[in-house]
Amino acid sequence: MTTAICHLLESLKCLIKATDTNRYSKMDILDGLVDDEPQFWLRADLDDLKTSGPRNISGNIPNSEKSLDAVSEKLRHIADEAQYTRQGYAFDCLKPYNLDVLPGNIPNVTKSMETIPEKLRHIGDFTTKQFTERKIGPKHFCASSIISTDDHDALKFHQQLCQYEHHVLRTTYEYFLEDLQYIVENMNPKSFLNELCSRNIPNVEKYLSLENDRKTLARTLLQEIFHKGREAVIGLWVSLYVLRKDHGSPTLDAVLEELIHRGGPLVEQILLDKYGHQLPPELTDIQNWHKRHIYMKTEKLIENIPPRCNQEEESFPFCTRYVDIFIVSTDHIRERSENELIMTGVQHEEYLKKKSKKIQRISPNKMFHWCHRSRLIPHMVMVVGVPGVGKTTLMQKFVYDWVKGDLYQRFSFVFFFKFRELNRLDKISLETLILHHYPYLWPQLGNILQDPDKLLFIFDGLNESNQTMDFTSRHLCSDPKQPERCGHIVVSLVRKSLLTGCSVLMTSRPTRLASMDCKVFHRIIEITGFFREERQSYFKNFFRDPELAEKAFTYVKQNDTLYTFCYLPSYCWIICTVLSRSFQTTSSDQQVSLLPRTVTQLIAIFVANILSNHSLEKSGAQKLLQSIGWMAEHGVMNHSIIFDDRDLESFHVDNKSNLLSSFLMESEEPVSYSFLHLTVQEFFSAFVHYADYSPEKLQKSLERAKSHPDGRGEMFLRFLCGLSDATTRSLLTGYLDTRAAQASRDVITWLKNFIIEEQRLEESKDKKRHLLRTFYYLFESRNKALVQESLQLYTELDFSDVHMWDIDCTVLAFIMEICTNIKEINLSGCSLDTKGLERLLPGLNNLQNLSLAGNNLPVTSCIQLASLIRKNQTLKRLDLSFNCLSGPHFSELMDALSSQGCRIEGLSLENNGLSNAEKEEIRRLERHKTNMKILQKKQENHK
Repeated sequence: MTTAICHLLESLKCLIKATDTNRYSKMDILDGLVDDEPQFWLRADLDDLKTSGPRNISGNIPNSEKSLDAVSEKLRHIADEAQYTRQGYAFDCLKPYNLDVLPGNIPNVTKSMETIPEKLRHIGDFTTKQFTERKIGPKHFCASSIISTDDHDALKFHQQLCQYEHHVLRTTYEYFLEDLQYIVENMNPKSFLNELCSRNIPNVEKYLSLENDRKTLARTLLQEIFHKGREAVIGLWVSLYVLRKDHGSPTLDAVLEELIHRGGPLVEQILLDKYGHQLPPELTDIQNWHKRHIYMKTEKLIENIPPRCNQEEESFPFCTRYVDIFIVSTDHIRERSENELIMTGVQHEEYLKKKSKKIQRISPNKMFHWCHRSRLIPHMVMVVGVPGVGKTTLMQKFVYDWVKGDLYQRFSFVFFFKFRELNRLDKISLETLILHHYPYLWPQLGNILQDPDKLLFIFDGLNESNQTMDFTSRHLCSDPKQPERCGHIVVSLVRKSLLTGCSVLMTSRPTRLASMDCKVFHRIIEITGFFREERQSYFKNFFRDPELAEKAFTYVKQNDTLYTFCYLPSYCWIICTVLSRSFQTTSSDQQVSLLPRTVTQLIAIFVANILSNHSLEKSGAQKLLQSIGWMAEHGVMNHSIIFDDRDLESFHVDNKSNLLSSFLMESEEPVSYSFLHLTVQEFFSAFVHYADYSPEKLQKSLERAKSHPDGRGEMFLRFLCGLSDATTRSLLTGYLDTRAAQASRDVITWLKNFIIEEQRLEESKDKKRHLLRTFYYLFESRNKALVQESLQLYTELDFSDVHMWDIDCTVLAFIMEICTNIKEINLSGCSLDTKGLERLLPGLNNLQNLSLAGNNLPVTSCIQLASLIRKNQTLKRLDLSFNCLSGPHFSELMDALSSQGCRIEGLSLENNGLSNAEKEEIRRLERHKTNMKILQKKQENHK
């Protein structure tokens, strides 16, 4: 589109914004003219634009020396190269907006718009008749989308959609596009495409070839449907409505409910978020100042101190380093009975398996839109997430997008506070609190607070607050000028007694919220971190060299311990930082440092890299490590992650040391400190016992960590056991106590006694989980002799009905490979899958009895099972009942069972849904292996 026409449309948009009560929809239409929309929606938009509006256009078209006659000539030239002239049609549809006045640098512009279309009518052979024939009214009924079933609700939904104007359908489609992409990705492709075909949407069968590439299928199909226009879009919505019964998901239910119940008002809300409120000039000026100030603080993604010589923070533009994180809507705060990192790390894999059926994904731009759980538009939103999952970064991105105009322009002013910075403030009024952070607002603050519905308050890190927060309190304040405790102000905002109508967005760790009444929040969302694609994207963004990024990511993928925790962005940063040095090569092409295999080794290398690039004498560095180590342990055992100058003084931490900033982050006034990551704090809490050995303190810490039922000491114990390994400990040579070896022996002795205590427990599911926990301690130690000695009395293991995550399988395989004395293991009802079974295989080669019953193992598992049978020629009994082994790979299992090396005497294949042909294979196997007893009769009453 030519510059002059763009200016003309911008002038019209400015006038509409100032004078038209229906300005949002018309401004959006004009944006579509500039943004090169598909032709169908362009024509429909302009039809809607013609309906009503101001009769005069007033505005400037700067920097143009051409008259409209000249513009028309230019459009004729453009028409020679295009079949359809967007500008010509635009002028035709803008006829009602007569050009009585159009000041600017374009001469002879006092002509009526009636004359303009006549000059353009011939362009592109697009006659008046063709305009009429191709025009579709704003409430055109889509006959080809009529419901062919007797589903009354679907028919009613279809009729509702047909009543929507074009711009409503287009705007809602674009608004829900990201949700639609997610829904289609996780829906059965054949069922979805068949339903679309039944709606007379042509040429969708071709997408069956993309069945194994769901992302591409969803993206291209949705794009094509949008380009097909109104009927195709309605057909898509109706198809999803019909499919929701058998292929539904929380995300689909939420989208359909919002579309049905909100409809037209939803479009107004979308457009309000896009264009914002019209403010008086004085507030517009102060708003621009406010946005400039916030932009300076949010435009860069600042990463923590890297282990490099300069010891300076690194910052990157958001677009080069930020990776989207997965956010889900929930209705409760999950209590965490174990260490948050461990708990979420293993459960995160479960999200991968059930996310499409059990989880509602929510985009940041929909946090304050309709919530189908609370059935209202939320004003109070809580964001929950474990340490390092990206809560603060998400808030920064949220504010950054608001400043750029990409998000929630309904909020004229956004105020961002961190709880840790509010901790040491005395009683203060809300007005003073705002001015403390944004002093330039003082001339207009009173006017700003007059419209609370245009305000958003963001409070980051509730778990870091040292004030009591009782969201059920009846003692509330209502005066923004009245001094109160910060916690009291926050509660009053959330409870709507202070600035009624404002919105509040808050973040916290689950542990802080588990004991609080959070019903006051209209929406609770949880950040679950990175999935597979996001993890890989992070590595690509971190490493400038694509080959190095792929090499590093491949290494991590092959290491379950590291890969499991990569759902955390902060963990990805630590891992990438370590591997960026580990994969550096010398002139002899030798790697310069150890590649981590355990979490202990990962953090040890991370710390060693920082220390090796620091100029402080080792004796001075060791003293600092000792002091921050004791402070770290105190924090771990007391659930403290925020420290102030008094804490540093109490533990003799030198806050003037340059090295300190490599491990502790310092906040702005009032000054407070925290470790780079909770895991780094937990590492130092364990490392201090090797850097400043005291047998009394060590024993006391071991017993205390073991006694905490909430799992706060779990990572502390793993790191203690990990550092008992001399190879791992040697990474920090020069910073260790001369008696570090004795500390290692003490830890090993404690671990042996701990395992003996576990043996004495009564049989229970908890005992099984406790035993698996001790296996993690042994895994971190990498001490094969210790594993053999500690578990020499075990001949069988029973983990039946204990959910075995993939990382559990890796740890168990490590133990089983070493302990050849273990001859029997029961893994029935452990929710194993093909991936978990594959990780277990190396540890199953010496077994005599193996039960994998009741895991619903798919037929692809027959490949792994066949491999196991061929390698393990001591296996006598194998229970595969209550799985799903029927299918194309079943014959591979039969071939392995028929092989000469197979020594199995008892085989159970009950309740596998076997076909008659597969049962015949079993009968042939029985005739061939006369000493093998096979059970495969289906027991209908077995549960």
